[in-house]
Amino acid sequence: MEKAFLHAIQDNQKIIFKVCKIYRNSKEDQEDLFQEIVYQLWKSYPQFRAASKLSTWIYRIALNTAMAVYRKAAIPINYYPEIPGQHANPENIDTEKEAKLFYALRQLNDADKAIIALYLDDFSYQEIAAITGITGNHAGVRLNRIKNKLKQIIK
Repeated sequence: MEKAFLHAIQDNQKIIFKVCKIYRNSKEDQEDLFQEIVYQLWKSYPQFRAASKLSTWIYRIALNTAMAVYRKAAIPINYYPEIPGQHANPENIDTEKEAKLFYALRQLNDADKAIIALYLDDFSYQEIAAITGITGNHAGVRLNRIKNKLKQIIK
């Protein structure tokens, strides 16, 4: 069981990293959240019955953990005097566009973050609906609204 779990984490670590990057600002907070998500996945792994894809299950646990942990602890907010994407510490930022995107994503509410994270990983509207508990049509409507919000934030 342990080998299968470690293999599942390795194969799907991009999902966990993306959720961490969307829900946390600092590298340290992202690392802490990553560990908490892996811990929650480990606790839940014996109950995984493959009723859905493994990646769908991991997303659901990761998003629920990110939102629950965020509500439990008061996360300190870091205010930067410079514009996102123009930090003096470039090794923590892959690209200026990516930094601006993640900055904009962090401005969204938790539900919108979850929906857009799934969309960015090419999940279908139906898959997004299954993970988030909304209908496929509602997922499409929400995604259009979220995209418009992101455009406004980035401008």
